[in-house]
Amino acid sequence: MSEEFNREESFGWLVNAMAHYMSKSLDAELRKHGLSIALWPTLMCLWEQEGVTQREIAKKSKVESSTTTRTIDKLEKLGLVQRQVDPNSRRSFRIYLTDKGRALQKEVTPIPLSVNHHILSALDSSEQKEMIRLLQKLVVNIE
Repeated sequence: MSEEFNREESFGWLVNAMAHYMSKSLDAELRKHGLSIALWPTLMCLWEQEGVTQREIAKKSKVESSTTTRTIDKLEKLGLVQRQVDPNSRRSFRIYLTDKGRALQKEVTPIPLSVNHHILSALDSSEQKEMIRLLQKLVVNIE
């Protein structure tokens, strides 16, 4: 017996609808600061740890290496990051934030917190914690 597809009960559709809304909201707010959502995963990785390679950023942010390269190019043009030759490999670069890139963190990190708060406000505190726990469990298993 095959299961009927119901969009409103489809996990994939529901997650996609939420992700689309959140991406759109976050992107609109980031654009007010001269950024875009495409730059966000790389910036978050670098705020967590500087001096990582492009490959490490791609893996941590779950973005393709070629996309990460283009993102770093854009961040470099904005004066937010700089590439430094990796002392262990002449073909690799380590990515570091500039002072401007570090300063930006305080300015823009409240934005996703606000978007998250808005979305999660439909749930009570225990539901919010459970939602985050379950999503973390799923994300860990993606690889």
